[in-house]
Amino acid sequence: MPGLGGDPWSARAVVHPTALYRIEGEPARRADGIYDRMSSVGAHELLVENVRHDRQLWDATDAEIERFLLLAAQRIQDLKRDPRFKYVSVFKNHGSNAGQEFEHPISQLTATTFVPRRVLYELRAGRDYFKAKERCVFCDILSQELQQNLRVLEVRGDFVALCPYAPRVPYETWIVPRTHDTAFERFGLSRPLLDLGGLLRRTLQRIRTVTSEFHLVLHTSPNTQHQSKSLDYWRTIDDDYHWHIEILPIVGGKAKSYTFKEVYYSPVTSETGVKRLRDAKIAG
Repeated sequence: MPGLGGDPWSARAVVHPTALYRIEGEPARRADGIYDRMSSVGAHELLVENVRHDRQLWDATDAEIERFLLLAAQRIQDLKRDPRFKYVSVFKNHGSNAGQEFEHPISQLTATTFVPRRVLYELRAGRDYFKAKERCVFCDILSQELQQNLRVLEVRGDFVALCPYAPRVPYETWIVPRTHDTAFERFGLSRPLLDLGGLLRRTLQRIRTVTSEFHLVLHTSPNTQHQSKSLDYWRTIDDDYHWHIEILPIVGGKAKSYTFKEVYYSPVTSETGVKRLRDAKIAG
């Protein structure tokens, strides 16, 4: 991306030096008994957020973050032109307990020949809700949260930061656009993202008053340019899915003696969490 204020560039994408996936070849999915095996075909890139080493997202300007978000949208759009790739993920791991790999401000992107399980859960839940009510579940969540104003952290332009009703971890925060769109890249390449950049910056500043470690994940639609003939969650996806950003802080706490996958316990309610984050002293 072109630089700002005399900098040679503002954000750029490079291949991960130890990539999990390689762009060359075919998946060659095949049976191995009752299991499936395939080649590690895909893409694994570093999205360098800023030319400056000390400009993490919470310290950058809104315009700098907008350039990074635009880069992410462009890379998703480009990789979705490849029929081999079913899903493109963008995520940021910050802190040693989050799996941070580099000191420079970076996020990561992976393009895979499968849709990640967590996204499949959302796609199926969104489809089922739409079948029952003919409405987008995320739009309904936004409508209720804005009406009740119990868990809304901040509203900036078209974007809402909120703590979800049933958080998986303390201070879990979502950023959701009020305008319905299933695909981040389509949304991001058709309108300004300055307000999203500002809200992301301020939200991360708030979370960092609680913990400096977190996972950030962009949830967008799978590759609908090359739809599956057997999976039915593509049929109403433009109506039932809604792109958004999820931030999961890593807060140290007493370990539970027993846990069950996809059953979560948080000692901090979303209402308590949003009050602390709202009251946090942050930069403008």
